[in-house]
Amino acid sequence: MKLEDIKRIAVLGAGTMGPGIAQSYAMSGREVRLYDISKPALDKAREMLLANLDTYVREDLLSVEEADAVYRRVSFTDVLAEALDGVQFVQETVAEKPEIKRSVFAQVDELLPPEGILVSNASSLDPFKLAPEGRKANFAAAHWFAPPQILPLVEVAKGEETSEETMETILALLRACGKKPVRLEKYVPGYIINRLQILLNTEVFYLLEQGVCTPEQLDLAVKASLMPRGMVLGLVQRYDFTGLDISASNIVNGSYVMPETSKHPAALFDHVDKGELGVKTGKGFYDYAGRSREELCARRDHLLFQVLRATGDLIDTTI
Repeated sequence: MKLEDIKRIAVLGAGTMGPGIAQSYAMSGREVRLYDISKPALDKAREMLLANLDTYVREDLLSVEEADAVYRRVSFTDVLAEALDGVQFVQETVAEKPEIKRSVFAQVDELLPPEGILVSNASSLDPFKLAPEGRKANFAAAHWFAPPQILPLVEVAKGEETSEETMETILALLRACGKKPVRLEKYVPGYIINRLQILLNTEVFYLLEQGVCTPEQLDLAVKASLMPRGMVLGLVQRYDFTGLDISASNIVNGSYVMPETSKHPAALFDHVDKGELGVKTGKGFYDYAGRSREELCARRDHLLFQVLRATGDLIDTTI
């Protein structure tokens, strides 16, 4: 299947990621059906989509008329057969439970034409172990990041049986949505970013538990160094500017020993045990007292748009 063959898209799962992903596909000019078994979830997804589009209007990224056109390209249904009627491309983003994903994949396989493409947003699970046997040539992982309507990255992982045409079509579709897809030649648990994030988590929780710094001090250090430099050099090209000989020497002679990874880091679970779950409860590592979740997310989104505007073409630029 080619990009020009894709006219209608189904997004399965109207939770945290679904509305933003549906918006992204709709912004490519295609009709999108957003499916969920829960009608309340669909009602909430509709509200989220409208709020997201309002943000795009406030940020002068869409006119009121353009935002309305995007909204009208998205329909909502709790009937899977209705969601898949006449579609050529399916994006799965249901609960991260193997039995649920396997069941959804099997139902999609029965309703989607043989040439139709199915992609999974699975994060902690291996989606290729759950894929229908007869669909594997037209199956891949398309892993988005929150908030999906704003962040450009989508990691696209190829399975052992995924066809090259399928990969090229997925990448082309995501580019048509304004995304920056990164191709992975094979699946690895955690893809790229989550693997890096897991390693960072180990150090973040260690530094906080040891009293080396506060959450605010740690975040300032990262924002004032790794992040701006990373926008220019990434992680790998930085070694070339440091000098590979110096990097090698630092590894051989350095005294740094990575702390052991804990399945129950106190810096995190102490907050969880107290019901301090972050923005949704008004307190986590930071205190958000007096500000609503909607207000905080709107502020986050505004700042993310500022960053993306400021960095412009840097994402695609190498020295």
